[in-house]
Amino acid sequence: MLDVDGLHVTYGGAVRALRGISLRVPDGAVVAVLGSNGAGKTTLLRTVSGTLGLHRGRVDAGTVRLGDASLLRRDPGQTVRLGVVQVPEGRRIFGRLTVEENLRAGGMGNRDRAAKADALRRVYEMFPVLAERKTQRGGLLSGGEQQMLAIGRGLMASPRLLLLDEPSLGLAPRIIGQIGEVITEINRQGTAVLLVEQNATMALGVAHEAYVLDVGEVSLSGKAEELARTDEVRRLYLGHETDEPDTARDARPRRTLSRWTA
Repeated sequence: MLDVDGLHVTYGGAVRALRGISLRVPDGAVVAVLGSNGAGKTTLLRTVSGTLGLHRGRVDAGTVRLGDASLLRRDPGQTVRLGVVQVPEGRRIFGRLTVEENLRAGGMGNRDRAAKADALRRVYEMFPVLAERKTQRGGLLSGGEQQMLAIGRGLMASPRLLLLDEPSLGLAPRIIGQIGEVITEINRQGTAVLLVEQNATMALGVAHEAYVLDVGEVSLSGKAEELARTDEVRRLYLGHETDEPDTARDARPRRTLSRWTA
């Protein structure tokens, strides 16, 4: 589905953020991108979503394609219409709008009323707490609920590919586990996911494949389960869990979505 090949990106014509990155997100897959701050993870998502220019970034070389369509030199609206939607880091919901107004904003580019109604039902089924609080202002939700709302708003555009930028950032461990369950369910319903995440345990637990970025370059890539067993990933990203016998996938939380109580 998504093919990134030899991608070089700079900011302000001077700061090189990506150095020849290549990766793939196959149809129906969850692909995780790991790396420390400044590794280029967010820049990668900005390039795919068409928002790079808003941050004074520039593609110097390489290609980004969704199937047969190039995603370069497109504005964010065109990219969304092609089926690629980004949920940004830090949630960035509309705090003064209600939950339902936030969700409807996510579907504004879709002129098919029936499709928008179906998408809204899907979001409320996935996140029952949002249905319960649909008339409440977004700014009054908890951090976990705001992340649910941000993801739900992205799903309102019925994306083929969902880009998630640090969805676990600032959330309690219990909620992070539930975020992983949400990603698995979104993927089960037919949406591919490109997940940028510093929480390697969660990311490798839900992903099929993974890439590790280091100073703008791919340093490791492969099946998520295999990467979780490598000494480098266990040492750099799994911390104290490197001494545990189980892989991140084996430790995946088993709670159901209906029990989300953020």
